[in-house]
Amino acid sequence: MPQSVLIFSLLLASACTGDETLSAYGAADEIWHISSIDNAVFPATARLNSPEPGKISGQAPCNNFRGVQTAPYPWFSIETLALTRAACPELAAETAFLQALRDMTLA
Repeated sequence: MPQSVLIFSLLLASACTGDETLSAYGAADEIWHISSIDNAVFPATARLNSPEPGKISGQAPCNNFRGVQTAPYPWFSIETLALTRAACPELAAETAFLQALRDMTLA
């Protein structure tokens, strides 16, 4: 399975919190907006943040999500991912985003 590449734009400055996950290296309490998947412009709005060490949450094009991410930086691996189940016109973009998020292995 090919790896997907997600590129996020950092909106806020980061501070190191001492954990070994991505949250300690630029994602802690920050909001990241997706700009592309596999070098193609992402046509919808999606956000990702790390509200606490080992946790991720965000807004996909249709639904909110949360999950567990404990791989040490620079690695990225979602162990669990839960999301709401609303339908919307951007469901195809959401599916692409969530699959890329699950496939992502390097931050």
